[in-house]
Amino acid sequence: LTSLVVWCVTRPCVCANLEVFGRYNITRFGFFAVCAGRPFLVCHILMQMNQILRLSKLLTTGIIQQNVTSKVCVTPLRFYSESPVKIEKLSKFGLYVAACLPKYVQKVEIGHVKELDILIHPDGIIPVISFLRNHQNAQFASLVDITAIDVPSRPFRFEVIYNLLSLRYNSRARVRTYTDELTPISSICDLYQAANWFEREVWDMYGVFFSDHPDLRRILTDYGFQGHPQRKDFPLSGFTEMRYDEELKRVVIEPVELAQEFRKFEFNSPWESFPKFRDSEKNTAKLADAQPAPKKELPAK
Repeated sequence: LTSLVVWCVTRPCVCANLEVFGRYNITRFGFFAVCAGRPFLVCHILMQMNQILRLSKLLTTGIIQQNVTSKVCVTPLRFYSESPVKIEKLSKFGLYVAACLPKYVQKVEIGHVKELDILIHPDGIIPVISFLRNHQNAQFASLVDITAIDVPSRPFRFEVIYNLLSLRYNSRARVRTYTDELTPISSICDLYQAANWFEREVWDMYGVFFSDHPDLRRILTDYGFQGHPQRKDFPLSGFTEMRYDEELKRVVIEPVELAQEFRKFEFNSPWESFPKFRDSEKNTAKLADAQPAPKKELPAK
């Protein structure tokens, strides 16, 4: 039956499909039972399926038809267009947001992917995101994701990023703010229901505390997990390990049986070359100029 349907889809000839449906009673398989006695309707559906297959092939490969002797190609369609007009409108809207909220907006730019990028003060989470969500000319009503970046060399080591989407204007915006281990930032669960699990994930992975969150607890790691795995100072081996104990006949969690020297990776790493907060490239230290960490001398016995 599968090969029969595939043959009918790939053969956009009405007469051939009518012949097949007249020769074989495919309704006994439960296929197109509602179309029994309507062969022309079935053939029309199969022809539409054939057109969809040809269109999908055109979008992915750019090839309309191909045989042994000829090949006709066109340029594949691009779903993302870097329109200068759209970029200019985003730039003007970013300046408009900065003019409306000068107390919170610190920097506005168009990123390398041609999306609006707004850097704000931590106190402006609720005002700025509420403005972008409710403004008539923005309508960023969809929260795509909340993530974070950990750069220990910065005074505020965590950079929290909110990715917003406007279905009305087909535009994206990225709102960035900053915090440290002890300073909480406001939760936006009252604005977006999707922020509940996103903020729990950031708390679990980075330890960024969100105030006024209805249920801020771990979401990816196990109960009683120690530390936050996405932090740069988190040891690669972790603090505990999970294994199955043959004597107890159950899974146990116990400290990692490694010496402290093997769990502390104190060599120079790429994240030490990040700037303080992307103010300028002058503050960026070169990795080649970095000096190795001094060796610790063991006390004499």
